[in-house]
Amino acid sequence: MKDKIKSLEEKLAQAYVGGGEARIKKQHDQNKLTARERVEYFLDEGTFEEIGALVTHRTKEFGMDEKKIYGDGVVTGYGTVNGRLVYIFAQDFTVFGGSLSETHAEKICKVMELAVKIGAPLIGLNDSGGARIQEGVRSLGGYADIFYRNVQTSGVIPQISAIMGPCAGGAVYSPAMTDFTFMVDQTSYMFVTGPNVVKTVTNETVSSEELGGASTHSSKSGVAHRTSQNDVACLEDIKTLLSYLPQNNAQLPPQLTYKLEDEIREELKTIIPDNPNTPYDMHEVITGLIDGDSFFEIHKDFAPNIIVGFARIGGQSIGIVANQPMHLAGVLDVNSSKKGARFVRFCDCFNIPLLVLEDVPGFLPGTDQEWNGIIVNGAKLLYAFCEATVPRVTVITRKAYGGAYDVMNSKHIGADMNYAWPSAEIAVMGAKGAAEIIFKKEIKKADEPEAVWKEKEAQYAELFANPYSASERGFVDEIILPENTRRKLIKAFSMLHGKRAEQPKRKHGNIPL
Repeated sequence: MKDKIKSLEEKLAQAYVGGGEARIKKQHDQNKLTARERVEYFLDEGTFEEIGALVTHRTKEFGMDEKKIYGDGVVTGYGTVNGRLVYIFAQDFTVFGGSLSETHAEKICKVMELAVKIGAPLIGLNDSGGARIQEGVRSLGGYADIFYRNVQTSGVIPQISAIMGPCAGGAVYSPAMTDFTFMVDQTSYMFVTGPNVVKTVTNETVSSEELGGASTHSSKSGVAHRTSQNDVACLEDIKTLLSYLPQNNAQLPPQLTYKLEDEIREELKTIIPDNPNTPYDMHEVITGLIDGDSFFEIHKDFAPNIIVGFARIGGQSIGIVANQPMHLAGVLDVNSSKKGARFVRFCDCFNIPLLVLEDVPGFLPGTDQEWNGIIVNGAKLLYAFCEATVPRVTVITRKAYGGAYDVMNSKHIGADMNYAWPSAEIAVMGAKGAAEIIFKKEIKKADEPEAVWKEKEAQYAELFANPYSASERGFVDEIILPENTRRKLIKAFSMLHGKRAEQPKRKHGNIPL
């Protein structure tokens, strides 16, 4: 028995060093943790239980039968984060460059299936060069097995991906189908085809960082939801995100103990400028409404004219969608609509109430927007809100113009509670443009067209550039003082806690993708 125990210990020791000390050192020299170090850091101390440590590949071609390494390039298992169960896999770049083989994929699929069966989040730490070319179609089949499970798992448990090295080809599609993708600045890359292939096919010269680095995907493509400075910061960010999420779609998000006290926030009174065309930072409004420093922003650098993220109000986890007047006056465009829709659908999947802060002058006009599908992309955000059955509350802080008023969680598309500040302007369009259209003939015939235009503008503004007409019709439930908003929200979300909504029976809707 002693010999057998010794043999097992030797095999496990080999598995724990992956590709060997030299490759581990190279990983460290690149300011990267190894797969095991990432798992051990991420999980609560002493809670990691590994699955499949002694798995090896089955390939015999190209001399691979003499190159077997225990674990086959991926560490899989389960443990806890702040006492809550999670399942995890971490690809090991020191073993065949983290490339995916048939058995490598089987290990990942096994923890995915367990995560769904038990109902706990799945965390994927990706560091892979793609399919293992020595295996041909078997490795491609392995990717397809993972992709299929990504889709079956979607909306059942949270799926979170971290890109912690160069990921190319098939290695990028699984993260793209998960709920959130984190990247590490300067050390992680995502692209379907690398710079060399791009050069050959299109004659473009581009670096890995420019083509698929964290900065590119967090600001231009929107593929990355958040960028971190290093591996440790990335893992900490994922831990923070998990604190806002339920374990699965059958549970509610964590509720922190909170005692309702004097919730007046005087600072909210002075945020909205007197001039309706002067921008302000919606982050200040968010700060004035939430518990402490609880805002965790998503997609911060992508489509900044809309803000999305998680926070707590009265101890309750909520999702926030807010127009940002500091960027493009807060208009909705192609990218902001997609960004908002994706976030709304995630929150709805996992029972996270939604707070919408509205200051939107409309949709961005222009050929670029029309040719890139503002119609169908704007419809995505509209569809997402209409479909959502979680508690939904809207606060109109200033402008709510045109079709964008409808889209931003209006009463008409199922919002539960709609509040407006006295500064709210709810109308088809701004007073100046409206006056020009309605009184075009009078203005043209007038001896002093400019003076008449201003007079008609003031007349229209008095009638419609306020929240009272909407309130009279019940489209706004209450006009509230800004400083009272937090108290109103705490009570509203508490009241909506037991909301039940039945959808028409169907296989699924057909969102305009």
